[in-house]
Amino acid sequence: MAYNFPPGPPGGGNFPGPPPGPPPSTIPFRGFQQQRFSSFRPCLFRNTFVWLRNGNQFWFYPVFVVPGGASGYRWTGNRWRFYALEIRRVEHFACF
Repeated sequence: MAYNFPPGPPGGGNFPGPPPGPPPSTIPFRGFQQQRFSSFRPCLFRNTFVWLRNGNQFWFYPVFVVPGGASGYRWTGNRWRFYALEIRRVEHFACF
């Protein structure tokens, strides 16, 4: 199933940019504030730690939510990069 995510951040327009700085330096305990929502809406514009079903984990900063997913910015270790995420790939997430 395809999701209608907005295009990556354009050079202009109203698409929100990434947060001004890095996410928290500590990775949250997996049992802390776990969310099992069907949407990232409660986490809009908040640092959010994501655990995927495949074992990957990362900081995410959602700025746009659609049914079944979210787009925003993923922390790569040294910068934020645009990223679209399907909720079905997510095991848990926690907003801060």
